[in-house]
Amino acid sequence: LPALSPAAGRRLALPAGLATGLLSAASGIFVFPSAPYLQALGLGRADLAQALGLAFTVATVALAGSLAGGAGLAAADLAWSAAGVLPALDGMALGARLRDRLDPDLFRRLFLLALGATGLHLALA
Repeated sequence: LPALSPAAGRRLALPAGLATGLLSAASGIFVFPSAPYLQALGLGRADLAQALGLAFTVATVALAGSLAGGAGLAAADLAWSAAGVLPALDGMALGARLRDRLDPDLFRRLFLLALGATGLHLALA
């Protein structure tokens, strides 16, 4: 993805946020276009990981609130979700260690490859 200038990043922030919100509400998937947008800002590895973590946390809480408000989140579902927190935290810790050891260009390529694989999986599912 091309890098965005600071001015372009500011101009595209609102449209990227709105598009992410609309897609999230329609599908429950909040990776696109927020992740490519954040990557195009040219953030460093740690800043990108932090921005993605914040974006995904806010989106997850909003999705949970929406599901709970519409009676789409049963207690059993909440228990399974809570059980998945510890393995997710372990994965995040492993990812942070790997991120700090990878060359920045390799990290960026792997990040984009993971986004593409996620998109392909979503398109085929």
